[in-house]
Amino acid sequence: MQSLITLFTACWLILCAHKLKYSLHMLQIEGYKTEKYIDWMNTHKDKVFTQNDRIYTVLLIINSVFFLLTVTSDEMKNLNLHAIVSSLFTSILLILSYKTKYESKKPLVMTKRAKRLIFIAILLVLIDFAIVVGLVNMVSGDIVKYFPLWSGILAVVYLFSSYYILGANFIAKPIEKNINKNFFDKASSKIKNMEGALISVGITGSYGKTSTKFAAATIIKEKFNILITPESYNTPMGISKIINDKLTDEHDVFIAELGATKVGDIDEVAALTNPKIGILTSIGPCHLETFKSIDNIMRTKYELIERLPADGVAIFNYDNEYVKKLANKTFKEKILYGIKNIEDTDVFATDIRVGNTGSKFTLCINGLGTIECETKLLGEHNILNILAGAALAKVLGLNLDEISRGISKLESVEHRLQLMDPGTGVIVIDDAFNSNPDGAKAALDVLDSFKDYRKIIVTPGMVELGELEEEENKKFGENIAHVCDVAILVGKKRTTPIYKGLKNKEFNEDNLYVVNSLNEATEVLKTLTKVNDVVLFENDLPDTYNEH
Repeated sequence: MQSLITLFTACWLILCAHKLKYSLHMLQIEGYKTEKYIDWMNTHKDKVFTQNDRIYTVLLIINSVFFLLTVTSDEMKNLNLHAIVSSLFTSILLILSYKTKYESKKPLVMTKRAKRLIFIAILLVLIDFAIVVGLVNMVSGDIVKYFPLWSGILAVVYLFSSYYILGANFIAKPIEKNINKNFFDKASSKIKNMEGALISVGITGSYGKTSTKFAAATIIKEKFNILITPESYNTPMGISKIINDKLTDEHDVFIAELGATKVGDIDEVAALTNPKIGILTSIGPCHLETFKSIDNIMRTKYELIERLPADGVAIFNYDNEYVKKLANKTFKEKILYGIKNIEDTDVFATDIRVGNTGSKFTLCINGLGTIECETKLLGEHNILNILAGAALAKVLGLNLDEISRGISKLESVEHRLQLMDPGTGVIVIDDAFNSNPDGAKAALDVLDSFKDYRKIIVTPGMVELGELEEEENKKFGENIAHVCDVAILVGKKRTTPIYKGLKNKEFNEDNLYVVNSLNEATEVLKTLTKVNDVVLFENDLPDTYNEH
């Protein structure tokens, strides 16, 4: 019996570790932010307390209750053995269910911070285990006999083990704050000591930051040795890591993407990167749930421009109505770029020809002249990103030939209107990274350019738009109805507004599919797609949004 109890305890600890690891994963996806993790727990109780978790806990509690009712029975020993075996069996079944069911799009990254959190959480679990078993032993003097009682209590501890990650995050907060401060200060000092030898560029906006960063980097590589923050590294710690680990005296230009979810965030990362040039790509309703208003978003993005030195240069997307307002109130040296208001801009494009294999246009730069350009990037909105890069190139002294050559070398950024032709006759457009109203419309415009193809969209819709979310997703559905022949919606609850928009435009219900996950959508596509189909994957929500 003691061996069986030891085996049960080991299984219970494995179960807690599984649940803690999953909870840590969700916390990591939410940026280790306690409030966002609590919101996730409140809106995803079916994942915090899964059906299997509840069944497991109920079975072990039944064991406990049955034990208390029969504790004086002569058959106690046999009943106790039965309780141990049944508890062990259900624990093993639950472990097996974890191994077969837990899938993720973006895996947990066991950073030093993640390791510290999981260590603290496991320590908290072990402390509670010791308290439960210790108290039972203190009161009864026989933990073997009273196994059904304390195993039932431990089942409840397991059920609520997602909260131990919350506790670990709270306990680790001062430790992380101190570690982050030292890391931040080291990076800040390093980049300030390079002032004069290094030109630092900051790029911010509600969307378009990453694409603009890669476009700008590719263009100015024609003349300079540069370092950019990779992928979507746009937080203080992400940028600090790049500065500390990668930035050297060999670099002429450092380009950092600056992200924000609340007022003050841009000021923090701009203070770190010490930019001489700032690019403001766009302002729109992204992260409206945390910003609360467009005015707050404008104020936050403008923190980059306010951080520029007196001799700094601000580059603005003059096509965006909110950015235009900020540009008009700026008295530092500024360069305006755009497609719509070319008479008011310094860098603009004319004679734009957008197709399903790329774009051609005439680049016009006041003071430099005009030149014909060609790019493999899809969509008119990507020309705007290119214009931002061209504006930066103008500031840094590149000539028209260098700029045009750089533009011709541009490649699609992964998951951002990335065209893939596997040679099967079915073309895939991967725009899965993120989605906002302007980006979704641009993606549909690109899809619409495939005139002789059947058009299919796979999407879960847009998120983090606050109270505009439902209306914007409904409009998205209406736009889908104008362009697409087949729509696959991922997540029944999430995509209800898109469904309404499609119905408003009398979209053919026979060509409308609602699935629970991207995997299910892929299975539907296998039965649907044929030669001369083009499939757009528009947005792919992180694991915290899964509905199954």
